[in-house]
Amino acid sequence: MNKKEKTWGLIILIIVFLGYIIPYTFLSNVTKWYGSFLLWTILAILIILVNYLLTKSWGDEE
Repeated sequence: MNKKEKTWGLIILIIVFLGYIIPYTFLSNVTKWYGSFLLWTILAILIILVNYLLTKSWGDEE
């Protein structure tokens, strides 16, 4: 793994941890289920974008 891949991996790890930390801390008083669902949807879109950016150049390397 090169430095770019490690950086993107760390970003993904942070986003995943935010998916657990934010709903159980900052959103713990939100009684509606869609509070966390909206957050998880946004985080999932971010993960998809990061994965795209990470893997878009894999076919170019020889």
